[in-house]
Amino acid sequence: MEATTTERERVVYKALQEPTLCAAFQVTAAEHPDRVALRTKGDEFSMTWAEYRDKITALAGGLAGLGLGRGDTIALLLTNRPEFHWVDAAAMHLGATPFSVYNTYSAEQIEFLVSDAQNAIIVTEAQYLDTIAKVREACSSVEHVVVVDEPREGTLSLDDVEGRAEEGFDFEAAWKAVQPDDVLTLIYTSGTTGPPKGVQITHENELSAGRSFDQIIQFPDGARAVSYLPMAHIAERSCTHYLPIMFGFTVTCCPDARQVISYLPEVKPSWFFAVPRIFEKLKAAMEAGMEAEQDEERKKFAKHALEVGLKKVRLEQSGEEVPDDLREEFEKLDEQVFSKIRAGLFFHAIGLPLAELWGMSETCGAGTCNRPEHIKIGTVGPPAPGIEVKLADDGEVLVRGGVVMKGYRNQPEKTKETFDEDGFLLTGDIGEFDEDGFLKIVDRKKELIINAAGKNMSPANIEAKLKTASPLIGQAIAIGDARPYNVALVTLDPDSVPGFAREHGLEGEPIEKLAGEEAVIAAVQEGVNRANEQLARVEQIKKFKILPTDWEPGGDELTPTMKLKRKPIVGKYQDEIEALYAK
Repeated sequence: MEATTTERERVVYKALQEPTLCAAFQVTAAEHPDRVALRTKGDEFSMTWAEYRDKITALAGGLAGLGLGRGDTIALLLTNRPEFHWVDAAAMHLGATPFSVYNTYSAEQIEFLVSDAQNAIIVTEAQYLDTIAKVREACSSVEHVVVVDEPREGTLSLDDVEGRAEEGFDFEAAWKAVQPDDVLTLIYTSGTTGPPKGVQITHENELSAGRSFDQIIQFPDGARAVSYLPMAHIAERSCTHYLPIMFGFTVTCCPDARQVISYLPEVKPSWFFAVPRIFEKLKAAMEAGMEAEQDEERKKFAKHALEVGLKKVRLEQSGEEVPDDLREEFEKLDEQVFSKIRAGLFFHAIGLPLAELWGMSETCGAGTCNRPEHIKIGTVGPPAPGIEVKLADDGEVLVRGGVVMKGYRNQPEKTKETFDEDGFLLTGDIGEFDEDGFLKIVDRKKELIINAAGKNMSPANIEAKLKTASPLIGQAIAIGDARPYNVALVTLDPDSVPGFAREHGLEGEPIEKLAGEEAVIAAVQEGVNRANEQLARVEQIKKFKILPTDWEPGGDELTPTMKLKRKPIVGKYQDEIEALYAK
């Protein structure tokens, strides 16, 4: 399903026709040498595309001097800062494969990634050095730790790296040797029950995604974007690292995602990608501003304006014609109210389109997308140009096209299982198409938690940590899908409870009563704390509820083989779950 051409004159981006991201970078830098490529808020730091090119040329030589070459891997544990872009792009020009690590990961989690990637170099910041020290001790492949801000003994600075360049290093020959099928990056994504899988994204994959987005969005020349989500997330890596290379964006780095809203009035991004939680916060901020208005007349006027905007949008979404009087009233209110707040907020009701899309790490974050000129709220749009999307007999969404990954690193069998005989990727998501060919995601075959911030997590991994952290915990279910944080429902282990009860003067008390005893709750809390120490911050359990019951195999909560019946549990204990999110 092809995108419709908009009225705006199409900008032709030569970089999109290049075979690799390295070649695309060189084209963009040559076309816009004086345009700002990377900056921080208030222009405390600013770098043009020409300066960016010079920096990665120097760094590439140094990284090559450290032994990094085509096919090698390099880990980046960094916040959103200019140095990320330098190092990643420099490694890319050597044909190496940089991968990013969530900065909330524990040493144990990073050790798994490093063991899988077998990287010799880790680039990080001083604040993460204690964690990296544990990783370095456990992983023999790590030879060099590069610290971009405050190097310590035993580490290298970026200047040190540049100084390692060998005389005669041929930068141009290095990047011209890179091939379209070379692995551009690894995106480690959680599975349903096991550890993360390394999604291998090639240069051609990412360029295919860029060409597809070009037909949908048609970025203006000199577009602006804010980088604020973790670069370990495929969406952020594509939106504010690879797409800028293809389209010549100016990227403003925001090291703290919680501050991103304050960046919007200054940057005035040409387009803004966000996970649902960000838009929820924007909506809440706007509503809070209305409620805080002291002048009752102005408050009433603002609420009326929003109601008019919503009425107009609802008519448009239902396919009904907007009456002339309503349209005229909206246009008047738009001039008086909405135009004054559009610099920072993005919603249909105030005249700024919000378009949903669907994709996954395995497809470079591309798949389906609403077009700016035709948005259906509640859907993720029709298939993006150049991407085939269809549904299996059971409703599973299947995808095929140039954006689809090369495979999972070191997991040929898992890769094979992920594709059907026609080469379609089995996404694990359940969807349905409407009469206009717009896709709606209605369920997931995989048991992943995707929280309100868009982070994918394996509930089975979290639950395993909980159950091994305390002998008192018998069963546990982690909940957090589309929620701001994770909570858990736990049951007490019937074999361990009697001994604990004796030690605390509670002998003979039934489980129903023990579940509410302070000593029991405190002991379970200690176990939850221990489990949380082994989990990334976003995965950690913030609240829990001990249920005054036991779950039996074959009952409402467990299958005969002791697997959790997730949907029935959520339905049965809806009140308990909502109570955990109530405050």
